[in-house]
Amino acid sequence: MSKKLQLDLIQADLVWENKTENLKKFESIISEISNSDIIILPEMFSTGFSNNSKELCESMDDLTVQWMKKMAFNSGAAICGSVIIEEDSKIYNRFLFIQPNGSISQYDKRHLFAMAGEHKYYTGGNAQIIIEYKSWKICPMVCYDLRFPVWSRRNENNFNFDLLIYVANWPKARVNAWSSLLGARAIENMSYCAGVNRVGTDKNDLEYTGASVVLDPLGNAIGATKPSIEDCLTVVIDKENLRNCRKKLPFQSDADSFVFV
Repeated sequence: MSKKLQLDLIQADLVWENKTENLKKFESIISEISNSDIIILPEMFSTGFSNNSKELCESMDDLTVQWMKKMAFNSGAAICGSVIIEEDSKIYNRFLFIQPNGSISQYDKRHLFAMAGEHKYYTGGNAQIIIEYKSWKICPMVCYDLRFPVWSRRNENNFNFDLLIYVANWPKARVNAWSSLLGARAIENMSYCAGVNRVGTDKNDLEYTGASVVLDPLGNAIGATKPSIEDCLTVVIDKENLRNCRKKLPFQSDADSFVFV
């Protein structure tokens, strides 16, 4: 059982719709990371957030997934982030979590950002998942999911987790909401919460300032990236600290019951 996990968050400027250049960049960064348990990349890390889904989509056997498998094997760490994936004639903004042994966990982004037309080009998912890795329970989410607390509400009976991971392309104009909501998700779930965002400017002239962070179960930042520049953040989280916090402050026992439909 692993009581501690090393998380490495890569906050990068994504090259617009250029898989080769983005994968080359991330491969170079990953090669410099050591002793990691989980390496976290942003939303649509190989393309940037694009609605050119038909042109950019891949299968689960194509370039980006194979690259993630190679990176996980070479680094000895799980690699995760979201990718444009086509499956059964539908296209998803899919979070992939690939372990060094090649096993894949996947989550399809549920809340599609209609203000940017995402719902016209992608199919939303309808299933929450918990990834079990090194005795930790991990809940993956993607960008706009962050605004909807019920979807990520921890329930000790059937939806229990130790770490929330949000990957995003969250613009500068609303970065205060990003930071505030990440804190809220950590606090209300008494869970560690990691949020990885991109930097730079995309072809839609949207600017991104990162603000990638890891929060403890009380919403305190235990590590944060430098703003507006490419950065790699290493943070170690501790299962014993999580257990002690939940035992000392058992807020979850007073939570309202509900059924998600």
